[in-house]
Amino acid sequence: MLVPGVVHLNEPAAVFEAMVTGWSRQQRSRQLGEHTVVSRERLIRRFQEFCESYPWEWTPADVEDFTVSLTSGQNRLALSTIRGYHLTLRMFGDYITDSRYEWPTQCHDRFRQVPSQVCNEWNTVAHLNDYEGRPERRPLTYRELESLFDWLDERVDRIAGSGRKGALAALRDATMLKTTYAFGLRRNELARLDIADLRPNPHMPAWGRYGSVHVRYGKATTGSLPRRRTVLAVPEFDWAIEGLKQWVEEALPLYEAGAHPALWLTERRTRVKVRQIDDLFAQARVDLGLDEHLSLHCLRHSYVTHLIEHGYPERFVTEQVGHTYASTTAIYTSVSNDFKNKTLQAALSRVYRADEKERTS
Repeated sequence: MLVPGVVHLNEPAAVFEAMVTGWSRQQRSRQLGEHTVVSRERLIRRFQEFCESYPWEWTPADVEDFTVSLTSGQNRLALSTIRGYHLTLRMFGDYITDSRYEWPTQCHDRFRQVPSQVCNEWNTVAHLNDYEGRPERRPLTYRELESLFDWLDERVDRIAGSGRKGALAALRDATMLKTTYAFGLRRNELARLDIADLRPNPHMPAWGRYGSVHVRYGKATTGSLPRRRTVLAVPEFDWAIEGLKQWVEEALPLYEAGAHPALWLTERRTRVKVRQIDDLFAQARVDLGLDEHLSLHCLRHSYVTHLIEHGYPERFVTEQVGHTYASTTAIYTSVSNDFKNKTLQAALSRVYRADEKERTS
């Protein structure tokens, strides 16, 4: 990264740029995603500007001051975000202090200082909880879901009745959100669906080609390709199948998009973006007066919770939503009071009815 014998006008800045560029190459060699590499590089530059010094001059106190600046005021960052920042700084520190990359030698020869690891267990956030998201995020209740789907259907009828453009897009929006909930999909998984990803379920031929959804862009782990899975339709949510069928067989051909593979198309015959889906849910949330902390991902939380309430085994639910560990699925589970009451009533009936039979006999 540094050519021998070359004198730089601003040597500290040149060495820092070489460090950041070398670290970025190391991450790309590990096949990390471009967004991950760029965001990490941006944070290192941000930290350098905050410290007004270079890595061989950084101290643990700089990390502490930086953290305090991020957690002060009204725009306080989430705990998980702070922990991610600390992890990035720690990884960069490991890179520049590793003798295999010769940065300690270069810094000593050029500046008579060597970089050190400024992140330690005393000034960084530990990962103590499985879930570090906002506690306000929760599954939608059955009543909230009913209101949401009614709002989507009424929106289609209202636009169609007015004679204005947009009825087809409104039908697409309604089908998208219903599909998100009925199959427990993430936002990107939903947006990247193709028509070919709709698959039959041999155990339920009456559903035709809509008995399952093949997800090809599932959430990837660090350095790996997107994970695939097949999500089976369940009878409790079979009402969504009719909507999918109507969209694919009657509405989608009206776009006249030819051989375009996408399941969800815009009026310009392009694939619907994740941002559009987020904006749609945000609009519905405002119009319905729902909690401002609810997001589109809460439909996935609802899916997991309601599958558990319907009595599906934990392993089945874990595979449906594409989690590696059952403990991750448990984070999403928040069964309703109605389900708890029914479970308690069943237990009371089972225990006391058995005692009553024993006394009678």
